[in-house]
Amino acid sequence: MTYKYFPQTEEDIRKMLDKIGVETLDDLFAEIPESIRFKGDFQLPSAKSELEVRRYFEELCSKNQPLTVFAGAGVYDHYTPSIVPNIVERSEFLTSYTPYQAEISQGTLHYIFEYQSMMSALTGLPIANASMYDGSTATAEAMLMAFGNAKKADTVLLSSTIDPKIKRVVETYAHFHGVIIDYIKENDGVTDKADLESKLSKGGVAGVIVQQPNYYGNIEDFSGFADLCHDAKALFVINSVASDLALLKPPGEWGADVAVGDGQSLGIPMSYGGPSVGYMCCIEKLMRKMPGRIVGMTKDSRGQRAFVLTLQAREQHIRRQKATSNICSNQSLMALFVTIYLSVMGKEGLKEVAKRSYDGAHYLYDELLKTGKFSAAFNQPFFNEFCVKYTGDVASLQRRLLEHGILCGVRLADDMLMLAVTEKRTKAEIDQLVTLMKEEQS
Repeated sequence: MTYKYFPQTEEDIRKMLDKIGVETLDDLFAEIPESIRFKGDFQLPSAKSELEVRRYFEELCSKNQPLTVFAGAGVYDHYTPSIVPNIVERSEFLTSYTPYQAEISQGTLHYIFEYQSMMSALTGLPIANASMYDGSTATAEAMLMAFGNAKKADTVLLSSTIDPKIKRVVETYAHFHGVIIDYIKENDGVTDKADLESKLSKGGVAGVIVQQPNYYGNIEDFSGFADLCHDAKALFVINSVASDLALLKPPGEWGADVAVGDGQSLGIPMSYGGPSVGYMCCIEKLMRKMPGRIVGMTKDSRGQRAFVLTLQAREQHIRRQKATSNICSNQSLMALFVTIYLSVMGKEGLKEVAKRSYDGAHYLYDELLKTGKFSAAFNQPFFNEFCVKYTGDVASLQRRLLEHGILCGVRLADDMLMLAVTEKRTKAEIDQLVTLMKEEQS
């Protein structure tokens, strides 16, 4: 049997079968019992013209209900300038070859270099890599870095205020690498410094991981955390939402050894949850412990600027369990997306996005408290995301607002709601949200 898109001829197939001593292609599947083989016809539609296919998907798309998003919890509804996807599709980027062959992959190497430079500036740490899949796996890789950097310590401490999704990924990675995970208590929605000090004093800690802003949206004060960690010979790791670093104190200034997080907030559409990109930056002495790739700039034989793959932990491809990391694919399309976004926005643009998100969240927060039906969940400063207590049923409130085309936050408990605001939310949209909430209460 021949297949339309397979290049092998009948003669090619015959030679291969003869080589391995098999009569027919069906003989390759002889060990599969007849009882579990599918013998029917696939339920596939008949062939369609291009016009019919387009019409089909337009009708399918029309069933989607566009929502005004006031939810975050790690994925945020930021605006993507139209120039970003346009440039991403340019051939010198989209078709560039693997970064191993520098002479034919300058497009890929160039934007990875620019990406690294920008993330380094954003985090305040000198070394940045590429090839982190998302914020959760980047945090798990940082956990493994801390474990690999320690000589005898086998425990990594995570703040209880870290996003539960990140916790689960870290725990999964830790389970298969023999790392013990312990949690630092929280106090009024932030990391309990006294509990951290107590746990570090017991010894055996390889690293400490915190989040800024944390899962609840609260801005934490990490003063003295780095000193406590370093005195205990542990690495200090901070996970941050990338766009918030335009205004917040960067991890490098807190004394962090490693900065990780998700870059989705840098213009990547929500897209039902992915794809995203994770970032990782570190101090110079941890460079060789870092997974992924580091691209550098140099000059070629003619004195012209060129980009090369400067450093990579090669064993990540071949040593499996003993490898620094098992990230092997480059996965840098979203890094390119972020690079173009950062280039287009510039420093002032990033600050404006962050400021508008901050102002909008605080305006919504104040308006909700005025209703008398909402109260503060924590007595902490926040950025563009916050938690409030509600006197009614949160699930019922969310269902009603969904009917009006509004995705009203994330329910953390029957009486607790977490809301997020980005630069895309207008004052009119915020006022409409508050008005509908009042109607629900009456």
